[in-house]
Amino acid sequence: MEYNKISGIILDTCITVHKIMGPGLLESIYEQCLMKEFELRNVNAKHQAPISLKYKGYELSRELRIDILVENEIILELKSTEIMHPVYEAQIISYLKLTNKKLGFLVNFNVPVLINGFNPTCTPSFGT
Repeated sequence: MEYNKISGIILDTCITVHKIMGPGLLESIYEQCLMKEFELRNVNAKHQAPISLKYKGYELSRELRIDILVENEIILELKSTEIMHPVYEAQIISYLKLTNKKLGFLVNFNVPVLINGFNPTCTPSFGT
């Protein structure tokens, strides 16, 4: 699937979950709802997808976990918070670098209108 098509599906899926569940729940609740909605839409998505860590070419014994990986290409980092701290964007940028993915979305479900909590993040070389 191409990025624009997948991105549109992701946005619509997030809006649907937000409309049904409303703001203010735990991130894990939104994660489970999104996974069910992706399943209903026949979209390949993995939750708590592991990222193996490498340092100076050495694989470390610890893994990071991505909230949701869609179509093995797009990372979703879910939040449910009143304040979006800059470290959240740094987190998804680090995930993109570590996985060599080009696109991710930082999604805050604790907003009255979901589009206001839907923030794309790209690796610096994306689109060039």
